[in-house]
Amino acid sequence: MSDSSVDNGKRTWLIASGCAGAVGVGFTAVPFVSSFQPSERARAAGAAVEVDIGGLKAGEKITVEWRGKPVWIVKRTPEQLATLPKLDGQLADPKSQRKPDELTPEYARNEHRSIKPEILVAVGICSHLGCSPSDKFQAGPQPSLPDDWQGGFLCPCHGSTFDLAGRVFKNKPAPDNLEVPPHTYLSDTRLLIGEDKKA
Repeated sequence: MSDSSVDNGKRTWLIASGCAGAVGVGFTAVPFVSSFQPSERARAAGAAVEVDIGGLKAGEKITVEWRGKPVWIVKRTPEQLATLPKLDGQLADPKSQRKPDELTPEYARNEHRSIKPEILVAVGICSHLGCSPSDKFQAGPQPSLPDDWQGGFLCPCHGSTFDLAGRVFKNKPAPDNLEVPPHTYLSDTRLLIGEDKKA
């Protein structure tokens, strides 16, 4: 056997080993890199949720899940927005001053409790015992609602009512307004729930 054949054999073995090692590193790297992404458990614990609201029409609501809770996104009509200031005297916390750091981010401490007046983003869980209120968007007299009802939400468990800004009416079992989660707009039609500009 000549020296050149030994060198070629070693070279072939080294190249083959190197290629096999590179493939192995590639297969190992994919799960390793994937491990940096949030797990299902981490997402459930609070990872932000991106929502496309481009198809949401005035008077409609969609529900998404964030931290295991239903989050409502409601596009209010101009007529619905116009009723909000008229209800202040009937509400327990019209200016969202109770527990503001827990329930209402600073950018939503306004009459409509939102960044954009027409879009309400609220956690759909009653502050009384954790039931999920029902939509009662139609104005006017209805069972379990006052005759001058302007639209909002009714908790069927114990009768708490909320206006279309998620503010609770006076003398109801629910002690507080619905929570407004941290959120921000990525564009006119993309909403990120769970993070805001402070995060």
